[in-house]
Amino acid sequence: MSLTTIGDLAQSYLMRRQNTDLKSQMNTLVQELSSGRTADLARHLSGSYSYLADVDRNLSLLEGYDSATNEAKLYTQTMQDALEGFQTVVSDLGLALMSSAQSNLPQAVSTTSTRARDDFGALIGRLNTTVGGRSLFAGIDTDMAPMAKADDILSALQTAVSGETTLAGVEAVLDTWFAPGGDFDTLAYEGATTSLSPIALGAGETVTLDLRADADAFRTLLKHTAMGALASDPVLGFDRNLQLELARTAGEGLTFEQHALTEIRADLGYAQARIEESGIRISAERTSFQMARTELLAVDPYETVTRLEDVQFQLEGLYTMTARLSRLSLADYL
Repeated sequence: MSLTTIGDLAQSYLMRRQNTDLKSQMNTLVQELSSGRTADLARHLSGSYSYLADVDRNLSLLEGYDSATNEAKLYTQTMQDALEGFQTVVSDLGLALMSSAQSNLPQAVSTTSTRARDDFGALIGRLNTTVGGRSLFAGIDTDMAPMAKADDILSALQTAVSGETTLAGVEAVLDTWFAPGGDFDTLAYEGATTSLSPIALGAGETVTLDLRADADAFRTLLKHTAMGALASDPVLGFDRNLQLELARTAGEGLTFEQHALTEIRADLGYAQARIEESGIRISAERTSFQMARTELLAVDPYETVTRLEDVQFQLEGLYTMTARLSRLSLADYL
């Protein structure tokens, strides 16, 4: 029988390679034991990546839906805050205008009319609200403010009603100015006539945020606010009775014609509820898929410990053999 031997140098390289392999196996097993996840996907999954790929794809989709849902939450909440501020200004001003008209004091009407001018600017500011540099009420033109400057709008209205001497005449001019197709569309509203596209909240689920600053609810309340602001305008020079009539009519309009704005806020609240529900569902689905992925990649700790002890035993045996071989010499042999 022939005996195959290797030289000392070859034996040294062989021992080093075995040492490196065993250390690599030990490091891998220690990593798996500490993380609870496999370090060798191909071996663990037996080369079948289809289920893992499907789980990862669903997690990526849910990540996108989650991002869109969070953006929709921010949008709708900022919209709701803007509309709340809008309605608060309208309600307070309406009561103030009616009170000043009932007082029958020109100075009270003048003071409230000046307040109406300031509040008109505040309402325009609410409609020009932005979030993240994007306008909320401008339709698809999110890069621009939907409303012109308040002073420019009031100046145009001042010109439009100049020469009118009766309540009916002023009302007719304002009704025409703020009506769809009127000067409001060309001189006041600068946003798009196309609303934002629906926001995807999940597979086959969307929410539509088609609220724009040219909605009828805003036109009506802006019209009455403008009427109050023009009531005591010194340039127009309306007589005392007309000023009182304009203040009272504007106050009544602001107080009793908020139903459309309330409906808008209710619809927006419903959209917020749907977005919140979608966020909860997406969170639950993500948790489910993450658990599935963890389970798919998990290793048996008992099996890992057994393999680790086996590798450790082999490494210790290699060290023992190396130590013994290093003590061999020709003198000892002889």
